[in-house]
Amino acid sequence: MGTVRGARVVVTGAGGGIGAALARRFAAEGAQVVVNDLDAAKAAAVAEAIGATAVPGDASGIVPAAREALGGTIDIFCANAGVGHDGGPEADEELWQQSWDVNVMAHVRAARELLPEWLERGSGRFVATVSAAGILTMIGSAPYAVSKHAALAFAEWLSATYRHRGIGVHAVCPQGVRTDMLTATGTAGDLVLAPTAIEPEQVADAVLAGIEEERFLILPHPEVARHYAARAGDTDRWLGGINKLQRKLEQLEAASGTSG
Repeated sequence: MGTVRGARVVVTGAGGGIGAALARRFAAEGAQVVVNDLDAAKAAAVAEAIGATAVPGDASGIVPAAREALGGTIDIFCANAGVGHDGGPEADEELWQQSWDVNVMAHVRAARELLPEWLERGSGRFVATVSAAGILTMIGSAPYAVSKHAALAFAEWLSATYRHRGIGVHAVCPQGVRTDMLTATGTAGDLVLAPTAIEPEQVADAVLAGIEEERFLILPHPEVARHYAARAGDTDRWLGGINKLQRKLEQLEAASGTSG
């Protein structure tokens, strides 16, 4: 893959799951990789295993240190770090704020740092791990669904604004992926995501293919495209189907004694 071999790549949230799979795949394709994660030990372990450089810390402010670690330039930035919290409007304010900071503003802050260099040289690539929740929704988790919609909107805006100036943008929108985050989704995840869950490596494969083909939407679960079209084509019917899932979730929670 000529667009990846030799590229200087940053992957945030790469201590495990999708991020670690992306870091491994980029390294295998001949890229120079920075592995970022809040957990310094996990970042170091992944980096050591693939011959990359660990730059731990908050993804919101990682660009300067990552750029230095890569010799002064970043070619591909994977905004992969994310958090998922349950609940609706009643969820604690701090959980809403963390969802907004990590799932949206970390992307904005990274782009703010990256764009001047990329625009000057006429090239750069921003890969946002959005989730299918960003183009559909996720029952049981308003902070996640809302912030992922915003992450998609920001990626769309970047692409619409800068694609003619050499900036490539990709929104990665998988459904269930077998990671710790999926395990943490509990009954809602078991109902909606687990039945079709894929491995992180399959997401990484889809991302590399999407980059090679210059596709904005990268859908590791192809059926998401049909759901997305149904949402746009008959929104009321689509919402009715999601509400049916919500009612089933409430029944399962009631039977198990958990609260929604």
